[in-house]
Amino acid sequence: MQKIYFDHSATTPVDPRIVDAMIPFLSEKFGNASSIHSYGREAKVALEEAREFIADFCGAHANEIYFTSGGTEADNMAILGVARQLAEKGKHIITSAMEHHAVLHTCEYLQKQGFEVTYLKPDQYGEIHPEAVAEAIRENTILISIMHANNEVGTINSIEKIGEIAYEKKVLFHTDAVQSFGKLPIDLSKLNVDLMSMSGHKIYGPKGVGILFVKKGVRLQQTSFGGAHERNKRPGTENITGIIGLAKAVEICKNNLESDEDKIGKFRDLLLKKINENIPRVYLNGHPNKRSAGLLNLSFQGIEGEALLLSLDLKGVAASSGSACTSGSVEPSHVLSAMGVKPELAQSSIRFSLGRGNTIEDVEYTVEILVEIVERLRAMSPL
Repeated sequence: MQKIYFDHSATTPVDPRIVDAMIPFLSEKFGNASSIHSYGREAKVALEEAREFIADFCGAHANEIYFTSGGTEADNMAILGVARQLAEKGKHIITSAMEHHAVLHTCEYLQKQGFEVTYLKPDQYGEIHPEAVAEAIRENTILISIMHANNEVGTINSIEKIGEIAYEKKVLFHTDAVQSFGKLPIDLSKLNVDLMSMSGHKIYGPKGVGILFVKKGVRLQQTSFGGAHERNKRPGTENITGIIGLAKAVEICKNNLESDEDKIGKFRDLLLKKINENIPRVYLNGHPNKRSAGLLNLSFQGIEGEALLLSLDLKGVAASSGSACTSGSVEPSHVLSAMGVKPELAQSSIRFSLGRGNTIEDVEYTVEILVEIVERLRAMSPL
């Protein structure tokens, strides 16, 4: 049986070149970057070289890059840090109803602490319009948090325009770029973005390492305590091995970004074309054009998404029903619900997320088994 992985938005396999770069830091180069002896100095040099390389890649300064345990921690640091720092100035935050739960749950926590949060609704394609952001800004607004590319439907938001609005209104702007970092061109020297969250395991790097960009001059209150690491922003011994892997992942992205995304986008389009040609009553969720190259979210009318997922898995194809962080939930996707997708269609949605290793044979095999599975499940379904 073939084994096909179409869930790269959940996580990616670690590139062997990245494993090779990490191995020395698991063995002979094992020092703590805070130690002053030769082992520690060696680790410190590697840490700062990685920071400088990553900063250069995304148009930032090295002292604006802070390493975290991943995108979730970066989101928490950004939102909680700003909220606590600027609470006396105002307690209003703007975000969207289709953010990752790392943002939504943090905002919900702040509401319990007396903050007001406006959750903007996307349009039918999952896009947050800059005009809606502008209309929601109040005198006491201290932060806007709108994701760059959505993790479930792939729709790309106009963070350039939202950043311009935030800058004009003197409101800090945070974007969750976990699904776009390393895949879409990002130049922070030209964007009015004050804070940006990024992650390693979405770009073929290791799990457990991420980045928070904090623009020079932006002050955050600490959200955790225990040491002076990361310039007093994020205490705890740095994950040197993970950071080295992340830097290598960024290097590979830098050298292959355009060619990777072009190939992946063509395979995604081919998958959609062949599904539409062979299976009726299939609906695309997300923007038809402004979306991530590798992400395809489809609703198969009349079928439970979970049944379709399990059937695919039995045939060797791994996909998902949305965010990996909400797997096991029986509720319809909060993203699709926010977009106005009917509950029965939301429950029938499947997310295929393609990556570097996928081939045209993967696409053809998946469509072939999908035709059989959909026919069988629809014949059995009371819907």
